[in-house]
Amino acid sequence: MAEAAQIPLFSAAKVAQEAAVRQADNSLCYATFGEVHLEQGELEHIVQAVPAVIAAALRHRAYYFVPLAIGENDDTVVAPDYSVDLSDRAICHRNVRFAGSECIFISTRLMQDRFALAFEFLINVGHHFVDAIGVPQSFADLIWSQATADVRGETSQDAWENRRRALDRSRGNSVDEKAKSAYFEAAFADALAIYMLSLTIDFDYADLRERDYPLLAPPALAERLRHVAELFPPNSGYEFEIRYRRRT
Repeated sequence: MAEAAQIPLFSAAKVAQEAAVRQADNSLCYATFGEVHLEQGELEHIVQAVPAVIAAALRHRAYYFVPLAIGENDDTVVAPDYSVDLSDRAICHRNVRFAGSECIFISTRLMQDRFALAFEFLINVGHHFVDAIGVPQSFADLIWSQATADVRGETSQDAWENRRRALDRSRGNSVDEKAKSAYFEAAFADALAIYMLSLTIDFDYADLRERDYPLLAPPALAERLRHVAELFPPNSGYEFEIRYRRRT
């Protein structure tokens, strides 16, 4: 393992200029830089899991998989290898704009496994798609019907908190429209990421659990994911399936 003093740091602009950008079959642009410890085929499988309809909305973005992305004030620098000292300064991802395009630098060496890396990448894709397209009315109607029916839990801390604020009983019958809109965006981005993750890797829903909020009830999540799958069918070679019990 390289020592921090021996690892040079490169500006995000230099990495964006020097890293060879590839375009996956779904049209999504991505690149690698440094010792990311990822096989090319493994990374391609993760990137190509993004349905083509979603990828088409992200044409002015490129995803850079780097060992460590570090924020220094308003600047972003990239370490081409890993050290403990540099990892303490790194964050999961950094977004940087260059000449009208957005470059997203993802720290692969902060992720413990393929599950964590794929989810970090896909939750970014989900949020970027929401930024570009918004939330389909049909999905908003679905999750609002679940929320007003007091379906247990949510899919992330942001979705949980915004749902709670939107339906704050102390407001009487009025709804906090700003919180409601934020809830729709967070829940849709979450659903997109979980759906794409399910196309990428076989995982237990419980693996998404966090301590600060209750996880959405599985039947309600399944309803959301089926709706997303109808809107954005999987690419060729990928399959969407929900199993309530694992096959032995």
